[in-house]
Amino acid sequence: MINPKDAHIKPMPMPDADSEVYWRGIQDGKLLLQHCRDCGHVQFYQTSICRNCSSEHLEHRAASGRARVHSFSVVHRAPGPAFKQDTPYAVILVELEEGPRMISSFVGADPAVVTFDMAVELVCEPVDGGMALPRFRAR
Repeated sequence: MINPKDAHIKPMPMPDADSEVYWRGIQDGKLLLQHCRDCGHVQFYQTSICRNCSSEHLEHRAASGRARVHSFSVVHRAPGPAFKQDTPYAVILVELEEGPRMISSFVGADPAVVTFDMAVELVCEPVDGGMALPRFRAR
């Protein structure tokens, strides 16, 4: 349960052994995807094995950062006090040029401009605590 006095603090990612390299990449301005050296599968989010063939032979490679909006929702009512100043904002499901899909948020313009199949590009946005978050803007 969230302590009421912490309700105005946005949650931050908590890197673990599988995702530490990914979050370091985001902090350096790169979206790192896992590529299986055995079957060629490209995956997001990081795990210790390939979701296609169960191989442990995975390597991180920088993605292009280009994607298309697969689906989206514009949020007008904040899910909590920490997000109240952000509304309205668009939560987007993007299909990366490399194939995997990921959920993120749209930045850099009014969320009302988001459309299906819209071309977007990665922005690694610094946030409190020395972290950065992957966001997308129109390209």
